[in-house]
Amino acid sequence: MTDPALYSNEIAAPKVAIIGGGLTGLLTATLLERASNQTSTPSNPPQITIFEKSRSVGRLATRYRSDNKTGKNWQWSFGAQFFTAKTDDFRQFIAPWLDSGLLHPWCAEVVELTPAGDSGQSPNIRSKKQWDAVHARYISTPKMTSWGRELAAALQHTTIVFKTRVAPLAQYLHHQNPQHSQHKTQNQIHNQNNKQTELFDETGASLGWFDWVICTAPNGQAVELMADSNFAKQAKIVKPNMQACYTLMLGWNDVQKLPETLKGQLVPQWDVAYVNSAILDRIFIEHQKPAHDELLPSVTIHARNDWSEAHVDENMESVKEQLLQSAKQALNWGEGSTPIQTDCHRWRYAATIVDRDTEELGILIDETNQWIVSGDWCAKGNIESCYRMAQHTVEAIFKQ
Repeated sequence: MTDPALYSNEIAAPKVAIIGGGLTGLLTATLLERASNQTSTPSNPPQITIFEKSRSVGRLATRYRSDNKTGKNWQWSFGAQFFTAKTDDFRQFIAPWLDSGLLHPWCAEVVELTPAGDSGQSPNIRSKKQWDAVHARYISTPKMTSWGRELAAALQHTTIVFKTRVAPLAQYLHHQNPQHSQHKTQNQIHNQNNKQTELFDETGASLGWFDWVICTAPNGQAVELMADSNFAKQAKIVKPNMQACYTLMLGWNDVQKLPETLKGQLVPQWDVAYVNSAILDRIFIEHQKPAHDELLPSVTIHARNDWSEAHVDENMESVKEQLLQSAKQALNWGEGSTPIQTDCHRWRYAATIVDRDTEELGILIDETNQWIVSGDWCAKGNIESCYRMAQHTVEAIFKQ
């Protein structure tokens, strides 16, 4: 947990820009507000702006479609399917949402699945384990997007600007704005050394002046944003290896229309399958998750990261056909059990490939410019890493 003792009551709340409205950005804003509440007066709240290039917040992506006849939905968590909480700090942080029921532990039945071969044999499915509450995997309900939206809604001193791409900082190097300095408090002048950065959008319009700029984009995008800007840690941004991921989404209109591999009658009942395949990685049965029983039958399939990376620039329809063929071998559907809903999504920066022997990168700080590059990819690439990097960012800002 961030220690309030780290912060001096003499430090005025800074004006902060966060580039990226994913979980790292939302958690950074949340912890900044909490820290500022302990160090600032009510008349001097923090001023935080999140710039998000898409229409929504959070990495916990959900896609759904409604059936015209029944009014029910198919629903797919096509981003992160779940997250873990291994540290006391993070467990304490998520506790209120567990108490409210927005977050649920997911005690899934897990199997290992070997797809059918070309000779026509059935897929081989073997029970592997059950995820338990001791080593819990958590999901957000009713959708995986719900937690991110709840985090965003709870922010009191943060403005979220959607559909806004921040231009690379190289064109607008850190410089002083004399007009803005006249309105700084003495504490701001002393503690921030009169440093500010003006950000611009891709059209050249000013987005404002900020004491701190925090980039939480994936490292491939962070490289572009910070390129040629004299960012002190530029070379380190490219060190983590991030790979793509394709997600295939399948839907049926009735449980009875499911292939036998999903019904749990002729094979072990399961919720998650680890797939022995050169293309597919895992299969998730959405409508069997906690608080998801009102859904129409929905299945999400993640492709392997190495396969996805090798095909990242291919035509989407071609990739979708390859994934459907592999999924058909894995789930063994026939003419009467073919999914009636199919969709495909590509995440260009999905997974951080972690080498156990390599030390975590951690957040990258340029103290001269007061820029920070952060993200889950700076650690283990999971959602708990978003929280840890947000903690470190807040500590870095309030230690100045």
